[in-house]
Amino acid sequence: MKFAEARFFGGLSLPTYKALSRDADSVLVPLPERITLPLQQHIGLPAKPMVRVGEQVYKGQPIAQPDRYVSVPLHASTSGKVIDIGDYPVPDPAARSEPCIVIEPDGDDRWYDIRPTPAYDQVSPARMQELIRECGIVGLGGAGFPTHVKIREGEENAVDTLIINGAECEPYITCDDRLVREKASYVVAGTRMIAHAVQARRSIIAVEKDMPEAAAALEQELDGQELGGEIDLIAVAARYPAGGEKQLVQTLTGREVPSGGLSIHVRVMVQNVATAAAVYRAVTRGEPVVSRYLTVTGDVARPRNLQVLLGTPVVDCLRMCDQRPLEESREVICGGPMMGSPMHDVRVPVTKTINCILVQEARPRLEEQPCIRCGRCVEVCPVRLLPQELHRLTRMDALESAREQHLFDCIECGCCAYVCPSHIPLVKYYREAKRAIADWERQREGADRARKRFLAREERRQREQEQSLGPRPPASLQRRRAYVQEAAERSRARRRRQDAEDEGGGPENGPGSTPESGPESGPGSGPGSG
Repeated sequence: MKFAEARFFGGLSLPTYKALSRDADSVLVPLPERITLPLQQHIGLPAKPMVRVGEQVYKGQPIAQPDRYVSVPLHASTSGKVIDIGDYPVPDPAARSEPCIVIEPDGDDRWYDIRPTPAYDQVSPARMQELIRECGIVGLGGAGFPTHVKIREGEENAVDTLIINGAECEPYITCDDRLVREKASYVVAGTRMIAHAVQARRSIIAVEKDMPEAAAALEQELDGQELGGEIDLIAVAARYPAGGEKQLVQTLTGREVPSGGLSIHVRVMVQNVATAAAVYRAVTRGEPVVSRYLTVTGDVARPRNLQVLLGTPVVDCLRMCDQRPLEESREVICGGPMMGSPMHDVRVPVTKTINCILVQEARPRLEEQPCIRCGRCVEVCPVRLLPQELHRLTRMDALESAREQHLFDCIECGCCAYVCPSHIPLVKYYREAKRAIADWERQREGADRARKRFLAREERRQREQEQSLGPRPPASLQRRRAYVQEAAERSRARRRRQDAEDEGGGPENGPGSTPESGPESGPGSGPGSG
């Protein structure tokens, strides 16, 4: 196994608290009374329901279809009856409710008709991408970006290096560590399958130096296979956020992802170890994503990792690790202490992007003080941003200026807020600003679409009206006819005025009057002019 020191700027050396949960074997969580599956469990458009209330479904059966390209299907995580399709609370910092499909398990856990894909290396990359999408695979490290989109973009950008990310850098979280220890063969085989799908020439599995057992399990799996030399195993320094995608790419390859860019723009693709294991299940069994590894840790009686069906209430996971009632003195965090967000309702379901449930004593909310411009946030920012300037702009609602200052390059690692002596929740402000910009862009796109639909409808109505009136004469003939008609009108008006004057006995041209020019007089007049 090779070692690589952190090459990225900034970051922090943090206490990890991983020993709380990493050494105990993972445990299966029993079937809950209700399975609640949000239609939005990934970046992109939510899936659309394709089942009805009262319908019997089976484990692994597609129950919602993707809506356009950046979307994936949703599958039933157990067999049972659909009892509702409606809005339910979901894991969200804003405590929102979103459309969900609710299933009442029948206890049989019967599988749908799923089929494996034999000899994956003889299947075209395009078919591999399609299979990955059909199985609803997204980034299981927490980002939730549809994997098929990432793989296709990587293939089109001629990716030469695939990195499978097992560098679990955030404190407390050990679900990837546990997964690698227990399913090393899945991770290694899934790595080869993704490499085939993206046509990468080199593959790397990265772990942190404080994951020796996981590294040993991978080494054993690689040494025991003839093709093991195709995959490099590299341990990186346990420095937060070493597992960030851009930071990991820079550490392992020396390539720096440009501002506003993606790792594929430097010919590198990064996938999580759990995503690689999910690809292995999809290819060898035809099994979609219906469960995941999840860490429950912190102030609980038995911190450990669980294997949980998607849609299981978080409170069921907590009961597996702690029978004590959840008192007000304890708070629940969805994710880790650095990038996680408060969970307002423990009845919300486990989704594809939840990798940790952290319980801790509620910390006193320190009063936010004005920024003293000490510069500590700049020193630790791994993306080399100016956090204090972004804070000033977001508080002024100067969102366009914040965007110009590379707001969207912020990975929300929380290093800046961690070291801030003024206790400013910087990441909170950045998230709110990003959300406000995204909402504004959605509204603008909606208005643009409405305007285009209106113009298209008016154009269609005009065409239909013209067709109903018959063929129109040529434009030159139309102009000539219009000119003649206007000239005739002027002539008739002149005669009417002359007749009126004759009847009144007045002169044809009285004082101050100006003779009216007819169509036959005056320079440039007449049909043949111009």
